[in-house]
Amino acid sequence: MHIRIRGTAAATALALSALLPATGTVAVAAEAPTARQESGRVGVEYFPDPRGEGSRTDVPATSPHAQSAPASRQRTGVGDGEVVPIAETGPTADRLDVTIIGDGYTAAQQEDFLQDARAKWDAVTDIEPYKSYEGLFNVWAVQAVSQDSGVTGDPTQDVTRNTALGSYFFCDEIERLICVDLDKTKSYADKAPATDLVIVVSNSTKYGGAGYSGLAGDYGYDGVSTLSSDNAQSTLIAAHEMAHSIGLLADEYQYDGYGAYPGDEPAAANVSKLTADRMAAQGAKWADWLGEADPSGGVVDTFEGGDYYEYGIYRPTANSIMRSLNTDQFNLPGREAMIAGFYRSANALTPLADPATRTSRFARLSVSLATLPAGTLARPQLRWYVDGREARQARGRTSVVPAALGVPSGRRAHTVTAKVVDMTMAVRSAKVRGTTSNSVTWTVKG
Repeated sequence: MHIRIRGTAAATALALSALLPATGTVAVAAEAPTARQESGRVGVEYFPDPRGEGSRTDVPATSPHAQSAPASRQRTGVGDGEVVPIAETGPTADRLDVTIIGDGYTAAQQEDFLQDARAKWDAVTDIEPYKSYEGLFNVWAVQAVSQDSGVTGDPTQDVTRNTALGSYFFCDEIERLICVDLDKTKSYADKAPATDLVIVVSNSTKYGGAGYSGLAGDYGYDGVSTLSSDNAQSTLIAAHEMAHSIGLLADEYQYDGYGAYPGDEPAAANVSKLTADRMAAQGAKWADWLGEADPSGGVVDTFEGGDYYEYGIYRPTANSIMRSLNTDQFNLPGREAMIAGFYRSANALTPLADPATRTSRFARLSVSLATLPAGTLARPQLRWYVDGREARQARGRTSVVPAALGVPSGRRAHTVTAKVVDMTMAVRSAKVRGTTSNSVTWTVKG
C-alpha cells in the first residue's frame, strides 16, 4: 500500500496537522541546511560514526560502478531479478511493502544474500514499534546478480568492484557513505509485487550506509536505505530512515553553527518551538507524555536543539534513534507517531467479501486481521456496527451474519461496518487515537 506521505511539503503539513493538536501556524520541518537542488544530484542522510549523529549532503543519483548489464543468466544458472518473499502477511493493497535488494553478491552468493536479507529484517523488527506492528509489512527480497563480490571502497578507496547497483563507499569522498545507482535500484525494485520502501543490502562487513527520502515523485516509492550486510550497527540506519517515511519524524540532531530555528511550528511530531510549560498549557505536540519515563532513558521534556538547528527548537528526550545511532530506542512521542503512520499507510483489516457489492441480511460477512500479537504494544479490537451503532455481542468475531447483528427485514438498506480499533497504551493523543483504526462497510438489503 503506497505510503501517502512526504510526497510534497504541503502534503506533509496536511497529514501532520490532521494528527496533532493545533499549535498555531504549521510548517513542514526545516530543510536540511546542506541540501542543494542540483540536476542529477539528490539529498541523502548518513551517519559517519556508527554510534553518532547524522549529517546530510547531496550526491550523484547514478553510480560509476554499476555494471552495464546483468550477469549472464545462462552462465550463472540464477535468475537475475528473481523475487523471494521474506514475509508475506497480507494483500499488497493493505500492507507496507518493503523490498530488499542485494548488491555485490555473485550468482554463487544468492543464498548468502537471502540469509542476510532475513537477518537484517529480523534486526529491524526487534526494535519497537516495528516489533509490535511487523504484521502490517510484506517484505520481498529481489536477487541482483553482480559480476564481482563485495563493494567498491572496501576496505580502501582504490578498490573497485563491478556490481548490479553500483554500491560504493567513499561516495562524494565520505568514507562511510554508501551510494547506489537509483535507476538501477528502481529496475530491481519494480520486480517486487509492490514497493513502498527499499533497503539495499551491500555485501560488506565494513560499517556504512545512507538514506535517500522523498523519492516518490520520481521513483514511485518514498525512500531507499543502504547498509552493509555484515555490520550490526548499520541496521539502525534502516530503522532510522524508515521512520522519516512512515512516522514523518524529523531528525533530532543539530549542526554546530546553524543557530536559531527560523521557521514556524514544525509539522513533525517530535520537534517543536514550544517549551514544556507552553506545550502543557496548549495541550500541543507531546504534552500528554511530559514527565513520563522514556525507553531511551530519562524523562520526556523539551530539550533544546533538533531539526538541524541549535536554538529555539526542542526535541522530546535527550537522546533517541532519531538523534543518534548509539541507541535503538524511539522516544515515546516518536513511537506514537510511528503507530499513526502504520495505520495511515497500511490496513489491519481486509474484507473477504466485496464491500462494493450489495449483500443480503443472511449472507455471511468475513474479514481477516493482520497478526498483531498479544503482549506487544498493539492492542487491536475488532468491532461490528449496524447503521453506526455497535453490535457489542459480535466483538472479536471475524465472521458475522447481518441478520444476527440486528439488521431488520424490510425495504430500507442498512450498513454493516467492521472496524479494528487499536487500544494501544503507546498512543495518548486523542487525535492520534482517532487515526489508529481501519474499517470496511457493506450495504445490506433489508
